[in-house]
Amino acid sequence: MAAAAAPPPPRSPRPSRVPPHGPPARPEPPGPGNSRTPPRGLRQHMERHVPVHALPEEIRKMSRDETVCKYCGVSYLILHEFKVMEEKVKAMEKEIKFYEGSIEREQRLQAELQALYRDLERYRAASESKSERIKSLTMELKTKQEEFKNVKADLQYFQEEKEAAYKQSQVLRSTLEHHCSTLNKAVSLFPFIRSELDSIKEVISTNLENWAAMKEEISLQIKTVSKEALTEIPKLNQRLAKSQRENECLQEKVKHLTGVADTVELKTQQLQTSLQQGNELQSRCRELQKETLDLTNQVETTGLQLQKVTAELDHYKKLLMMKSTELEVCQNELKKMKYENGISESRLTKELKEKEESLLICQQVCKHLQEEVAEKERKEEDLKRRTGRSESELETLKTLLSQTEEEVVMLKQERELMVVSHQTRTEQLQEALRQKMRSEETWREKLEMDLAKGEARQKEAILKVKEEARVELDLERQKQQELITKYQRDHEELQKKIPGLISSATKSLRMEAEILEKKLQDAQMKLAEKDGDKEKEIQSLKRLISELEFQLTMEKNNNESFLDKLRKEMKHKSDELEKLTQERTQLIHSLSQVQEENSLLQETVRRECEERCGLTAALSRAREQVLELRRLSGTFPGPPWPRSRAGPAPGRELRLSGALGMPRAAKGAAAGRHSPGSAGPSPPHAPRGRAASLPEPRSRSIPGITRRPSQL
Repeated sequence: MAAAAAPPPPRSPRPSRVPPHGPPARPEPPGPGNSRTPPRGLRQHMERHVPVHALPEEIRKMSRDETVCKYCGVSYLILHEFKVMEEKVKAMEKEIKFYEGSIEREQRLQAELQALYRDLERYRAASESKSERIKSLTMELKTKQEEFKNVKADLQYFQEEKEAAYKQSQVLRSTLEHHCSTLNKAVSLFPFIRSELDSIKEVISTNLENWAAMKEEISLQIKTVSKEALTEIPKLNQRLAKSQRENECLQEKVKHLTGVADTVELKTQQLQTSLQQGNELQSRCRELQKETLDLTNQVETTGLQLQKVTAELDHYKKLLMMKSTELEVCQNELKKMKYENGISESRLTKELKEKEESLLICQQVCKHLQEEVAEKERKEEDLKRRTGRSESELETLKTLLSQTEEEVVMLKQERELMVVSHQTRTEQLQEALRQKMRSEETWREKLEMDLAKGEARQKEAILKVKEEARVELDLERQKQQELITKYQRDHEELQKKIPGLISSATKSLRMEAEILEKKLQDAQMKLAEKDGDKEKEIQSLKRLISELEFQLTMEKNNNESFLDKLRKEMKHKSDELEKLTQERTQLIHSLSQVQEENSLLQETVRRECEERCGLTAALSRAREQVLELRRLSGTFPGPPWPRSRAGPAPGRELRLSGALGMPRAAKGAAAGRHSPGSAGPSPPHAPRGRAASLPEPRSRSIPGITRRPSQL
């Protein structure tokens, strides 16, 4: 990557092509006898001609050998090729403009990506906090549900106790009624039972007061629990509403992130297309290099033809000796240029290899980015699934909350009904006791009144009996004594029975009180056991909470490590993107250089064509002069080589006649380069493989040049 990112080495200065004896003379205008060279007006018209209609497909499909002139090596479709090259250059300029704007786009995209990653981190933190809140709410709901269940169990237990107490109260009522009947009988006989009844009433009242106090405590506990539940239920509803809103916001943000991920994928595709376009640009550069090689080959062919022409013309004119020296200088310069071209080609090949390696690395990085995008999409799908599950769980929690609220309302109604029924029942029992006490007092008064009436009646009867018959007193006394004895016996029996009944009643009441005390102790023991179970459950819940907090801390650490890795990857990717932008700028710079070289080649080809026309005219004039000299002299000494070599074929003459453009073009370019007012372009680089093709004609032409002056 470092080699690919390095700038290209500076070009070495090219050798000058200034001949030793000054610039060459410009060719004279063609004469009337030269039909091969076109006139100047037609040449200017050909230069200004721009093709309007496209070439037919038959000409386009023709091979390169058919469209290239065998005489000069120039294509017949050179204007069309120049037009195609101009269109390619325009397309390349458009692509360069597009790539110039792509740097700012990439910077904007990088800024957007960084902002999106920041938003992702924020949303992840918010989602984690919300998930923790949801977990805490679920734990609180579970605890509240367990508390509700415990309260329900307590209520059921108290209801069972109430039913048992109600049954016991019914039994007590039956026993009390039985005892009341016995007590009424006893009261009718023994008024001293009032004190014992008062003591029994006090015991019963104390028991009732204790029972009422216990009921009040239980009712207060139930009220406090219900109030706490009622205060916590709206809070939980508010928290659920907030969690639902937050989940909706998270869903919207996840949708937005999916859209952003799609845009990122599109941008990655655009980057891949830009890389493909870069590859196409490299292929086009290679094609341009091939075309430059073809042009250099044509230049070499023209050089060979020039050497042959100089070999034929040296024995006619001494001035051509100077040209041979100039040719040697040009050949040395060509060798230097070929050597420099070989070095530049090797350097360019190395740079191309390095760029290909960098492109492969970029493709691997793009694949890695695509895999990361796929992983992120999978993670987003997992998040969506989790959010769906959390929503379903929230719905179930809502249903459970509604059910618990309904159950609480039902329990409240039942509790109120039970309290009302219990109060009415206690009032009824109190009224019944009061009525019984009142009835007992009325019975006592009636018995006393009856006793008083009976005594009065007895006295009246006794007086009547005394007045009516004293005779029957003895009989009556006997009868009364018998009756008194009977009454005494009955009285003694009743006196004996009353303490047994009282003791049995007191024993039964004491036994019932002991049973109630035992039940109260059992209830207290059960409550203590339940409190211990609740404390154990609370401790277990605390342990679970500590474990969950430890797991949450571990997950937070894992998430932080994952975020650090993502940040490092983002930095690495940003560095790679910067490297890619640098490589792209280098490619654009190399493309601009290639375009400049193409423009220079076009100018050199145009100048060579002009000079080739001038050289053909000069050759035709020289041949005419030679023919005139032969006609005048008659017997002119011929060249020492054989006729097969002295008399070239017409096709060969045609090739040689157009080959004098090479040295003059080279001289003109060198003169233009070294002239103070001119700014001519430097000649193109020759291919490396053709470096060994020029020395052979040079070695052939030099001995011919050395022989001819001796023969002349």
